[in-house]
Amino acid sequence: MPTPSLATLPIRRLTLRDLTACADLSENRGWQREEHKWGLLLTAGQGYGIDDPEGGLVAACVVTEYGPEGRPDLGALGMVLVAERHARRGVGRRLLRHIMSAARTTPLTLHATPMGRPLYEELGFKVVGQADMLMGDFVPSRAPERTPTRAATAEDLPAILRLDAEVFGIDRTPLLARLPAFADQLRVAEESGRITGYAAAWPNMGTHVVGPLIARDTETAKALVTSLAAHTGRPLRTDIDTRHDELRTWLKERGLAPVAVNAVMTCGTPDLPGDWTRRFAPLTVAAG
Repeated sequence: MPTPSLATLPIRRLTLRDLTACADLSENRGWQREEHKWGLLLTAGQGYGIDDPEGGLVAACVVTEYGPEGRPDLGALGMVLVAERHARRGVGRRLLRHIMSAARTTPLTLHATPMGRPLYEELGFKVVGQADMLMGDFVPSRAPERTPTRAATAEDLPAILRLDAEVFGIDRTPLLARLPAFADQLRVAEESGRITGYAAAWPNMGTHVVGPLIARDTETAKALVTSLAAHTGRPLRTDIDTRHDELRTWLKERGLAPVAVNAVMTCGTPDLPGDWTRRFAPLTVAAG
């Protein structure tokens, strides 16, 4: 029986049953397997994929929507992958066009690698910023922290959600409500009984990823990172908005080294909503 053409293979919704196939696809392209992250994205977001008749996936992508259910204000695209043996044959373009058509008028955003950026530009995405991926063993400063932080409790979640919606510009409760179970640490900065920032550290292939990182100012962001680092023996990894140069410089002084710079891109909106001055790092670049 002849092998079906890639152009005729159906695009379908992915579920948690596809987690291993998604992790296999990541590994096929030289990425880490990241089952923990895939699990979050496939439950909080919507996966799309193309099955390979010979087994596994030809391609995959996940869309995480924010705002009212059924009429989202923003969709974040992530984990756009095409199996090596099917690369450069238009599969990724076809999958993305399908997703963009399904999104209709919903603005979209994504973090693009240098390799993926030309395709996204062809599809109408524009660069609106950059994120600097940093990783390494955090070396704490000997100076005492001036901003108090503590572990978050269940009672803090409503305040965290209110702060996040104010800073991110859109309600993302369905994603953040999963954060206490997803992350190994969730900490807040507090002043006079008011939460002024929060950050999480979640496990990913031998590291702890710091994100989200939302803070009133750079000093608060530093205090949150320091408190997270104090409670882990793993290297830290995070993706810092390059406009936060002071924090990036400080992280490098504390032992984190640059790994990659990704372009932040949007389609259907001239820029991302919210207050970037308090938005230091995303939960993951795959979810915007």
